[in-house]
Amino acid sequence: MTRIPHAPSGEPNPLRTLTLDRLRRRTSMKWRTHPEDVLPLWVAEMDVPLAEPIVRTVTGAMELGDTGYPAGTAYAEALAAFARKRWDWDGFAVERTAIVPDVMLGVVEMLKLVTGYGDTVVVNPPVYPPFYDFVRHLDREVAGAPLGADARIDLDVLEDTFRRVTDGRRRAAYLLCSPHNPTGTVHTADELTAVAALAERYGVRVVADEIHAPLVLGDSRFVPYLSVPGGERGLSLMSASKAWNLAGLKAALAVAGADAADDLARMPEEVGHGPSHVGILAHTAALRDGTAWLDALLDGLDTNRRLLADLLAERLPAVRHRPGDATCLAWLDCRALGLGDDPAALFLDHGRVALNSGLPFGTGGAGHARLNLAASPEVLEEAVRRMAVTVERAGGDRG
Repeated sequence: MTRIPHAPSGEPNPLRTLTLDRLRRRTSMKWRTHPEDVLPLWVAEMDVPLAEPIVRTVTGAMELGDTGYPAGTAYAEALAAFARKRWDWDGFAVERTAIVPDVMLGVVEMLKLVTGYGDTVVVNPPVYPPFYDFVRHLDREVAGAPLGADARIDLDVLEDTFRRVTDGRRRAAYLLCSPHNPTGTVHTADELTAVAALAERYGVRVVADEIHAPLVLGDSRFVPYLSVPGGERGLSLMSASKAWNLAGLKAALAVAGADAADDLARMPEEVGHGPSHVGILAHTAALRDGTAWLDALLDGLDTNRRLLADLLAERLPAVRHRPGDATCLAWLDCRALGLGDDPAALFLDHGRVALNSGLPFGTGGAGHARLNLAASPEVLEEAVRRMAVTVERAGGDRG
């Protein structure tokens, strides 16, 4: 499988299109959680206009009054075509898909199919906080197999965890975050093949959250879990929501490997009533007609990734930051700043910059913060300036 690089799209960088004044007119979580003097660089919403094909599709649906219940397989067909072109993956089977309300609710439904009350779900901390919340709400136990110091899956730790949680022939699942949130790690084909082998050896079912799959930067390559040897028993959740900023237009796809089709078939039909029909139309348009816009976004994110590294080196050199190869997020190790376990709290209170606290991400999150790169370069520059001032003032207070 070879990566299919994108060509220059000819579209403008969507991260440089909107002013802060215009963005502050939005009423979503990102823009209504904090006062107006705060720069919001936390939740995974992007400071971009919608791709024009999505606007046309949604506007057309409104004009038609096409706001009923979802039907058909157009979303899955669009994702299959996208997967062939972008990931060189011909194994995406439309007949082994089902629409679900969103990725995390889809994760819940998949875990219901392959685990029971009190069973264990393995995760790789530091990891997306809802992994813990949704799993525990489902009355499953969470077991952590922390990432290695290089922010990659530690296969020895993963095997030890699989062995422990399946002792006595207990059932277990592995909730894989691919690409990984918050580190931006893109798992390789060899790593995923090794994961599949371990899952088979210990009877662990793999459910892969692949929501960030379209947001892979530079020369890195996304590998679908279901495409690797041994991935046939896996289940995946995919969506256009992160890459095209469609979180408010709910829709996702559950995808089954060849040997997991019977599991997916057991999902109640009513689950498919949860996605928004207009959301499905928007996601389909994004995958089918929004790739030029996506390519411009990827170029902009790559530029911002390098800009952030330069800004931190100049203004906050004590922050350890390994630029991720995917997502619109950056994971900042702020422990050397001496700001305690929750530096994001100080950056918010004293610098008026909102980042995600690392603590809810689990093991390895203390002293860290997550920053959303999907903003204009000017906003990133101002955010790092404010963060540096916060650190300088904190040092003065300690002195």
